[in-house]
Amino acid sequence: MRHCAHRARHHPHPRSHLTHAAFPAACVTTSQPGGRFRSRLRPPRDHSDQRTQGSAETMKLTGAQALIKSLEMEGVEVMFGLPGGAILPVYDPIIDSTIRHVLVRHEQGAGHMAEGYAHVTGRPGVAIVTSGPAATNIVTPLCDAYMDSIPMVVVTGQVPSTNIGSDAFQECDTTGITMSVTKHNWLVMDAQDIPRIVREAFHIATTGRPGPVLIDVPKDVSMQTMDWYWPEGVDLPGYKPTTIGHPRMIKEAARLVGESRRPVIYAGGGILKARAAEALKAFAELTGIPVVTTLMARGAFPDRHPLCLGMPGMHGNYTAVTAMQRADLLIALGSRFDDRVTGKVSGFAPDARIIHVDIDPAELGKVRRPDVPIVGDCRRVVEELVKAVEALGGAASQPDRTEWTTQLRQWQEQYPLHYEQSFDEGGALKPQYVLEQLRDNTPDDCIVVSGVGQHQMWTSQYWKFDHPYTWVNSGGLGTMGFAVPAAIGAKVGMPDRMVWAVDGDGCFQMTAQELVTAAAERIPVKVAILNNAYLGMVRQWQEMFYEERYSEVYLSPDLPDYVKWAEAMGCVGLRVEHPEDVLPAIEKANSIDDRPVVIDFRTDSSEKVYPMVAAGTSNDEIIVDPAHGEGGR
Repeated sequence: MRHCAHRARHHPHPRSHLTHAAFPAACVTTSQPGGRFRSRLRPPRDHSDQRTQGSAETMKLTGAQALIKSLEMEGVEVMFGLPGGAILPVYDPIIDSTIRHVLVRHEQGAGHMAEGYAHVTGRPGVAIVTSGPAATNIVTPLCDAYMDSIPMVVVTGQVPSTNIGSDAFQECDTTGITMSVTKHNWLVMDAQDIPRIVREAFHIATTGRPGPVLIDVPKDVSMQTMDWYWPEGVDLPGYKPTTIGHPRMIKEAARLVGESRRPVIYAGGGILKARAAEALKAFAELTGIPVVTTLMARGAFPDRHPLCLGMPGMHGNYTAVTAMQRADLLIALGSRFDDRVTGKVSGFAPDARIIHVDIDPAELGKVRRPDVPIVGDCRRVVEELVKAVEALGGAASQPDRTEWTTQLRQWQEQYPLHYEQSFDEGGALKPQYVLEQLRDNTPDDCIVVSGVGQHQMWTSQYWKFDHPYTWVNSGGLGTMGFAVPAAIGAKVGMPDRMVWAVDGDGCFQMTAQELVTAAAERIPVKVAILNNAYLGMVRQWQEMFYEERYSEVYLSPDLPDYVKWAEAMGCVGLRVEHPEDVLPAIEKANSIDDRPVVIDFRTDSSEKVYPMVAAGTSNDEIIVDPAHGEGGR
């Protein structure tokens, strides 16, 4: 029997490149007692035409065996998960598989590990958990991956299909719950469909705008016998991402570039997803146009390049924010005009014409109407844009922008990032100083993973990201607790690279138990806790906008004892309270490579992140560090 995945109603999907409605003919709706609605994408197929050529003999497998074999066929090397009753049949063949399984301590950790792995490798992260609370525990990573366009494949167990709709133990409408935070999901009702669905899942997760998908497998389907086959291709008539930009639009974009006196390249995370960093550098150097890199694009353009202006947005630097405000042309590449970048939309870059390049047509015009919209893969479009500019005369055809670049340099000199570290006795340890010491005493290609809050913004501001895929963070959803498990996943994906997680004390307490996973699996990540005893960013807002009424943000610097906690989890624990002890602690942590290390940096709780654009205000109202005068404005 085929049912629709929605328990209630079908919510419009915001992304047009793939919607669940892309398969309307295959989603047959029916109701069951209790008002339950379930789904399946399409009727069973005749798989005889899809079997791998030359497979004359039919191999009988259980659905669970077929699932694991299908993952192997997709090249999966590692997956993160936690077993339970409904997924037990799938866990049995893992023993005989080449796939490494990392046993997590909480399903949320599995999802973030898969994200961290995908961030640094570009390959889809895979997580596997059981039904009910396990499936709901992984909804946050799914939403996180959806917001940040991270390719991820999640397999969940489900109660036997005959029990669906009966409120069976640990039954939950997983496909219904995750419908709005996945590119697509499947409830498998026939083991014979599993190879096809796995192949479709990886195809959808990694093509077009990347994102998470989910495969929900009832226990009895896992135990069914099926005839093994491997589809030769993927046939999804409703899903055809546009990757090549329209030639006329690209030519028009090149013309606008050649007319602009105050242009800015607004590089977003789509640059990294499209592997377009080299193309971006070639375009910027050909035209001499300065580049801002959003929080999700840090590393897409070298911070030490003379054309780099750094990060824009709520806590971006003054020059990046103001350059966008004063620009006459914004070339938005894989960026989505997020509210943290635009501030008050009606006041954002009022004089700028817009060239917007994105693989997802739903992003074009969603926030700001572009003058030249281009749907396509960022790398391919930027490469074509370079050719179009060269055809118009190349660098020699660009107008004189001396006045613009002089203005940018003046802003950089007038409003640099600022903090003061005292080395006097009793002087508080500044988080920015810790980050600068970390930055200067780790390898150039060190992978940095952050949680969410003040420490995230300081890390993005003070680190120098000169290589792509060295910065991992939760940008869209802003998930506290992201750092520790994502760092573990990143280290699994890049075992030869040093991986540091920079976390806040509030964030660390949410998912720190995954360090047990890291210790048990010999995954030597390093964690710097910037412990200011507060939910720091909330405290900053209360101080600036709620008249210092600090409601429920104090955490205590000593409870828990992070050193003892780290040691109890099999890690090395260190504590630093004075600036002169920062470097020795970092050097000791760098020298340890057989277990995780946690350093509890006791930092100044009164320190705030500047510059700042208050929520709902214009970027023209940027608040700079008070050291720059006029009360910080």
